[in-house]
Amino acid sequence: MKATQVLADGYARISEVVHETVEGLSADQLNARIDPGANSIAWLVWHLTRVQDDHVADASGLEQVWTAQDWVSRFALPLPAEATGFGQTARQAGSVRVETGELLLGYFDAVHEQSTAFIRSLAAADLERVVDERWDPPVTLGVRLVSVLADDLQHAGQAAYVRGVLGRR
Repeated sequence: MKATQVLADGYARISEVVHETVEGLSADQLNARIDPGANSIAWLVWHLTRVQDDHVADASGLEQVWTAQDWVSRFALPLPAEATGFGQTARQAGSVRVETGELLLGYFDAVHEQSTAFIRSLAAADLERVVDERWDPPVTLGVRLVSVLADDLQHAGQAAYVRGVLGRR
C-alpha cells in the first residue's frame, strides 16, 4: 500500500466517525453542551472540518471550501470568516450553532472530497515538500496531512463521546 493510500484511508475513517456521530441528531442535540465550558457536537465537527479545510487548502494551493462554496454564508456564524476554532473562548465556541446535521455534513463532505482528491493526486515524493518553515524542523506535507488526520480523529472521537453522553448511541 502506498503512503498516499494510507492517508486516504485515514481520512475516510474521519468521515465514517463524523457521519455516525451526526446522523439522526436534532438541532438541540447537535448544539447541546454537557457543561457550560464543554464543546458541542456542532462545534467539534465544524472545528475539525475548518481545520482540515484550512490546512489542506493551504498545502494544496486551493481555495478553502468554506469560502469557495460559500459555506461561510450558509452557516452565518457570528465569527470572522477565517475562524477555525483555534484559540476560541467557551463563549465563542458556544456561538457555533446549527439548525440541521445536514448543514454540518454538507460542509464536511465537501471538504472531505477536496482533501481526498488532493491526497489521491500526490506521489510519495510530494510528501517530502516543506509546507511550513515556521517550525524546527520545517513541516513537510506528509507531516501536515498526518497532523490534520490525528487532530480530526481526536475531535471526531470527542463528538462521538458527547453523543453517547446525550444517550444517542
